[in-house]
This record gives sequence, C-alpha cells and structure tokens, in this order.
Amino acid sequence: MKIKYLNSKIQLLSLSLILSFGLIASSQAYVNDEVISSNDEVSTITEAEVLAAQKAWGEGIVRIGKVFTDGGDYTKAAVDHINRFYNYQEGTVLFKPTLAAEKQFRTNFEGALSYFVGGNDNYSEDGGFAIKPWTNVRWQNIGTKIIGNMAVAMGNYWFTPADGSGDVKVEYSFAYTKNGMGELKIILHDSHVPFSAN
Repeated sequence: MKIKYLNSKIQLLSLSLILSFGLIASSQAYVNDEVISSNDEVSTITEAEVLAAQKAWGEGIVRIGKVFTDGGDYTKAAVDHINRFYNYQEGTVLFKPTLAAEKQFRTNFEGALSYFVGGNDNYSEDGGFAIKPWTNVRWQNIGTKIIGNMAVAMGNYWFTPADGSGDVKVEYSFAYTKNGMGELKIILHDSHVPFSAN
C-alpha cells in the first residue's frame, strides 16, 4: 500500500514538473535568435515618440546644411546625425535614400554618410543630400503602425531649399526600434520622389 502511494506521489510530482516546464517554455519568445522571457519588459514605442524623432531628424538635416554653409565641419555634423538617429551600432540599417540610382541601398554607415555629405569615391553619384542645403523639413504622416518594440511610419515630407526655390516633395517609409539604451532609432529608411507619368 505504501509503495503504491509513493508511486502515485512520484507520478504526480513528475507530471507537475513536466507541466511547469511546458508553461515556462511556452512563455519564451525569440528576438534575433535570442531567447527572452515573457517577463522581460518590451519597450513599447508611442506615436508621440515617432513624431518627435521625425521633427528632430529634419532639424538635424537642416543643421548639417547650415554647418556646411558656415564653413564648419559638416562631415562631423553628419556623423553625429547618423549616430543619433540610425541604429548602425546594433546591426544593419535598411537605407534606401531618395536620390540614389547606382547604389540604391545603403546598409552600412559609410554608405549613409556618403549620401548625406558626398565626397566618397565608392559612391560617386552622391552630391551630398544634406549639404544642398535645406532650411526646413515638413512632415505629413499618412499612418503609423506600432507593434511592441517596432514602429513603422509612412507619408510625405517636403524639403525647403535654401536658394528660395520650391519645396521638394518626397515619399517615405521609416521603421523605428528602441536600442539597448531605450533610445528610438531608425532601422529602415526608404524614400523616393513621387511617381510621374511624364
């Protein structure tokens, strides 16, 4: 009788351990092949943070152009801009700049810097988008989709040239995530001029 009772207790204990392990295993998620517990906090992004990041990004583009016009170190200004807004520090950024045809996609820091300031023989088509220069960047979000630690925004933005000519309209899709420090960073930047049938 004691042996049967003991066997029943062992079976119940085994079943309890199996169920517990199953629950723990099912509560895990994978991010970039790394296991994270469901108890870990995920940094949710808000639409207000996206809008603030867009405004600051535009101001940064204007600042690079002003530094260039004033004869300052515009390359450093562009490096600071990329470091502040893009997440090259933690991996690949999918960057498709507006005025790139030969090397359309820039997945490394060098390619992004060349697009903004030019002067890199590896990207001979680049004239330096940020040193045109521009005096203002105006945004129109068509929509923002937020899923946990990622936000995607799509719409139009207009760049105002310093020479007084008309604004340049560009279409964009940006994706953001929060890095290990909790800072909002761009992981996808896709922009192009609107389609024209002419």
